Amino acid sequence: MGALDYLSNFCTVTSTWNKRKPMQTVEVKVKMDCDGCEKRVRNAVRSMKGVRSVEVNRKQSKVTVTGYVTPNMVLKRVRGTGKVAELWPYVPYNLVSYPYVEKVYDKKAPSGYVRNAPQALPGPNDPTEKYVSLFSDDNPNACSIM
Repeated sequence: MGALDYLSNFCTVTSTWNKRKPMQTVEVKVKMDCDGCEKRVRNAVRSMKGVRSVEVNRKQSKVTVTGYVTPNMVLKRVRGTGKVAELWPYVPYNLVSYPYVEKVYDKKAPSGYVRNAPQALPGPNDPTEKYVSLFSDDNPNACSIM
């Protein structure tokens, strides 16, 4: 925090300037086939106001943008190049409790990633869940055979 910022806290003058967007990292999935596609997407995103760095991983079809930008503006700029783009739909494999649940496991996902789904847990009426809880180590009274 600089001296001017410190002194401006004591002033009661209101400013009409827009608030600065927070620094964030935006990940976008973009299908890129060649070096030309990669270059076109990189230049389009790099020319945006507030962008600090752009990383393109063509093997994973992933563009990572860091800066004072919003995800919707980055997505709009990438789609402006004529490419099909969406926000990065994957999360690391180890963060999901049940990675093989329907709509979570995706064969097109990069290695080590699964699709981000709101429900990655089996339902309470799922028959496999009943058998798993029947022989639970957490509940010693759950198994009547032991």
